Amino acid sequence: MDYIYSVIILVGLFVILASSFNLIIGYGGLISIAHPIFYGLGAYTSALLARDLGLPIPLSILAGVLMATVLSIAMALPALRISGDYLLIASIGFQLGMIELIKNLRFTGGASGVSGIPAFLVPTFGREAYVALVIVAAIGVVLLVRWIAHSDYGRAISAMRDDEQAFAALGRDAKWIKVSLFALGSGIAGFAGALYAHYFRFVTSEQFEILMSATILTMVVVGGLKTPWGPVVGAILLQSLPQAITFLNLPPVILGPLQGLLFTGLVLIFMFLRPGGLVQAGNTWRAHGSGRGGD
Repeated sequence: MDYIYSVIILVGLFVILASSFNLIIGYGGLISIAHPIFYGLGAYTSALLARDLGLPIPLSILAGVLMATVLSIAMALPALRISGDYLLIASIGFQLGMIELIKNLRFTGGASGVSGIPAFLVPTFGREAYVALVIVAAIGVVLLVRWIAHSDYGRAISAMRDDEQAFAALGRDAKWIKVSLFALGSGIAGFAGALYAHYFRFVTSEQFEILMSATILTMVVVGGLKTPWGPVVGAILLQSLPQAITFLNLPPVILGPLQGLLFTGLVLIFMFLRPGGLVQAGNTWRAHGSGRGGD
């Protein structure tokens, strides 16, 4: 059962990650792949505060969210002066720079990572309680994204994404909408990282590198951009397939590249054959009149 619980928790965490990334790349149309580093910042911050300073775990988790949010704003403010490929390059540089910083700081454990992280809920209420917590958190994030898509703020995001010049001509400030999207999406990623740290109780910088970016991007693209339910489908599918492959008992030298080819192949297939993903996005603008937009 412990294995099943771990898989369910990972699926729930990736639903949170994919949904929050969809806010940035799907609804906002902002090309950034630095999402995993904010996941990692939430994990490291919460783990170190709880382990080394004895801060209560709920407060440590909140601190992880705040750290991810603040640093995402620090990245977004200068990076959003540029766009397109340059924004992508800036996000890669930020991610690689933060990973190298984590690897070379003594208090983060360097390349060895952080172990002995205090567990949350499990010692008192069992693993079932943590599974319930992650499921509730994942559902809450999906509903939050859906609510945003249906709101006036969501329609402003759509207008900004579709024609930023026309949006600015109406006197609206696109920069602050972009920054708020980065902050919200990255803060949610930090929350997922903190939840990860206090269940698996070990984090290392290798978990938050470019490969993780590719994984989350694949989940969003395959599931469906600009729809609340697409990342859910993508996360479940892309977490289930690797678990199924492990039952083939293939050597690690084959298993790793096979999973990488699987993710890459799915992205290419869906980009050419079904660009909208498995769940097709509706028209967000309809939400004002019918309440059904974005589904």
